[in-house]
Amino acid sequence: MIMVDNLDIDGKSFQGLKVELKGLPPLVLIEGDKGFVMCGYLNIDAAESLGATAAVVSGVSSWEDVLNAQIKTATSKAKAMGLEPGKVVRDVIAALA
Repeated sequence: MIMVDNLDIDGKSFQGLKVELKGLPPLVLIEGDKGFVMCGYLNIDAAESLGATAAVVSGVSSWEDVLNAQIKTATSKAKAMGLEPGKVVRDVIAALA
């Protein structure tokens, strides 16, 4: 099943995507106008080479989990916007709106 929803996070608009995968953890992503935060399925090296503003979290299965997770790694563009490893997504996601 694929779920897409508009998310209001602290008054800012984001799009949430969740893909249920049979027998595996779901793929979960929150996207803003300037970039996205995604579960560990994201290949950060590919995102970097494509010039994406992206951060990775792990151990998540919902959009709320993503917001409460610490960033594990991020592209250079995301780091420049304050999405640095160790920061909680909810505290820095406004930069992606």
